[in-house]
Amino acid sequence: MQPSRPRAALATIATLAAAALAAQEPTRPLDLASFPRTSLEVTHRAADHTTHRYPFTVWVADTPERAEQGLMFVSDLPESLGMVFPLDPPRVENMWMKNTYIELDMLFVAADGRITKIIGHAHPMSLDTLSSDAKVAAVLELKGGVAAKLGLRTGDTVTWKKPAT
Repeated sequence: MQPSRPRAALATIATLAAAALAAQEPTRPLDLASFPRTSLEVTHRAADHTTHRYPFTVWVADTPERAEQGLMFVSDLPESLGMVFPLDPPRVENMWMKNTYIELDMLFVAADGRITKIIGHAHPMSLDTLSSDAKVAAVLELKGGVAAKLGLRTGDTVTWKKPAT
């Protein structure tokens, strides 16, 4: 016995709907423990000409998958931790805060290690584009408010070593 046309059409629609829902299901986030980590230092020269060095431990978003996820789904970030996004070759970089539950400071770093732009307190869950406006070799994300608390500004320098693979 052949199915009636309405039944066949409903079965086709149900199959297509199930496939569409499966395609929309979010992929499971990568475990941050699987990201390489390294030490990073921000050197700040204060107005009184004293130099301050601020160490951080950072996850390295060194693959397209890691960079796409970044700090999404993180619910707390200690002030001593962050994430660095190396960009090779340097380029204008655009970021957003999709699925990011915490405020972040974004420090855009030129090829010579100098901070060219700081976006403080980026709004959680925002889809607004946050641009470097100029070519950069890396983006450093820290807990929201840390850059201001430490007095970081454009011209300060960021150094870090590529983690061993």
